[in-house]
Amino acid sequence: MKPSSPFLAGRSELVRALAAHRDALVRVGLVSLLVNLLMLTPTLYMLQVYDRVVVSRNELTLLAVSLIALLLFAVIAGAEALRSRLLVKASAAIEARLGLRVFGAAFEASLNPLSGDGARALGDLTTLRQFLTGQAVFAFFDAPWTPIYILVLYLLHPALGAAALLFGILQTVLAAWSHRQSVAPAQQAADAAQREQALVGGISRNAEAVEAMGMAPALHQRWAGLRRERRDSAGAQQELGQRLGAVSKFTRQAQQSLILGLGALLVIDGQLTAGAMIAANVLTTRALAPIDTLVGSWRVAIAAREAFGRLERLLEGFPPREAHPVPAEPAGFVTLRQVSAMVPGREAPVLDYIDLKLEPGTVTALIGPSGSGKSTLARVIMGVWPDVRGEVLLDGEPLENFDRARLGPQLGYLPQDIELFEGSVADNIARFGQPDPNKVIVAAQACGLHEAILRLPRGYDTPVGEAGHLLSAGMRQRIGLARAVYGKPALVVLDEPNANLDEAGELALSRLLHHLGEIGSTVLVASHRPGVLGVAGRVVAMQAGRVRFDGPRDEVLAALRSRAPAADAPQPPGFDPLTAHP
Repeated sequence: MKPSSPFLAGRSELVRALAAHRDALVRVGLVSLLVNLLMLTPTLYMLQVYDRVVVSRNELTLLAVSLIALLLFAVIAGAEALRSRLLVKASAAIEARLGLRVFGAAFEASLNPLSGDGARALGDLTTLRQFLTGQAVFAFFDAPWTPIYILVLYLLHPALGAAALLFGILQTVLAAWSHRQSVAPAQQAADAAQREQALVGGISRNAEAVEAMGMAPALHQRWAGLRRERRDSAGAQQELGQRLGAVSKFTRQAQQSLILGLGALLVIDGQLTAGAMIAANVLTTRALAPIDTLVGSWRVAIAAREAFGRLERLLEGFPPREAHPVPAEPAGFVTLRQVSAMVPGREAPVLDYIDLKLEPGTVTALIGPSGSGKSTLARVIMGVWPDVRGEVLLDGEPLENFDRARLGPQLGYLPQDIELFEGSVADNIARFGQPDPNKVIVAAQACGLHEAILRLPRGYDTPVGEAGHLLSAGMRQRIGLARAVYGKPALVVLDEPNANLDEAGELALSRLLHHLGEIGSTVLVASHRPGVLGVAGRVVAMQAGRVRFDGPRDEVLAALRSRAPAADAPQPPGFDPLTAHP
């Protein structure tokens, strides 16, 4: 979005998005102007009652003054409701404007371990919206009126203005001191709570292993330690909050009483009327109310400022992708030129200058020992590895040029760690788009999964549970495989697709790979197990992040066997030349 004024030139995307709704904030400011002007009503009413009505004993005057005051109070209530509504609408519009953008940036950040906690971004957006509709914003609009109210008090009597100014400074100092005192305990409590939640979540996800290996007592002790740390930190925070609250309460009560006492002294000396004395007390409370509200909302404001900063850095780090005129339905030609993949904190690359070409209608098996870079290469080809040097091309175009929303349906990917999402079997296979029953069934049948799904309690409508925990590992893997081939994608990358499959599943996988090659898909299968080699026409053997062999299946396998130890040489149990180091 281009800046609409010179003031916005060079400002962050988040600032420009907020500035796009500045008209709403201007309207809120105008309504606040009306509200704060009418807030003088109680002061004027008391002056009229005590200094005119009580003295004249005129009931009609009292009635007229009271009716006018009630009318103005109704206008105040309506104006406050209006500015609340304006802020709610503005914050909703801001969230709607930024929602998809923040979601996309957070999703990209989650692919990069150095980018921070991308999942926190949506919570930060909610924090920002809640701040825009909270009392702290009203206090910011009302705060500029504090000097005006103090000036009115000064006009009533200079001593009253000076006293109100003194209490205003005192409350501001107390607010700043309270913030400095409470930051560290609050952060310690939050960190302790986060560590405890992470431990509890890990125990819940791995409950079977914990129970089987008798880890519960040790984990309970660790949880108890974290719980105790959290309790102590939270207790210290609460104790400090209570002390600060007591000091703030004492200040407010002292301010009300002392201002009233000062007014009474001035009345005794004949420098002030009784009505002005009561009105001054009310006006002082109103003058210091924004400061009091800001003190109460200080933590919310600080949280909103931190959320704003994180969102600003996130959007700057992951700018919108520029649109390029690339085909929406690729043919599936994959080219890697001098590709290296890096990881944080490691100087040596995981992939080191890889050159590779994959063509439509071919099935390529990617083999090699653990740690050779097979999974990394699969993620690089899918465009989900964060730090890649070199060129990754799809149909001759850099992969980052494609619109992922349009390209995604043409790609199929099965990672090693299969994650299913809360929803039905059909939802997961259809990638949570609008399920096409025919395509869902075709994908399930291609994986030999259709009959097994029909045996589930509700068939394709059976919920899989959180992360698919209601299904077996083999069923999760085959559903993930059906999701990868849903819609007959042009490029299919499978990482260990047979890790949890039985013999029937292996047979179904072989048929699937053969079918994908026949319909013209480009298929890459990374596997430790030799079952996929019977279908692959080409084998790429990796070692230490480099391609050692690449060619027709039989030639590569013969080369691997020729470099394996002699038959009469001692070999470890289960030795397999296909996955051993050449």
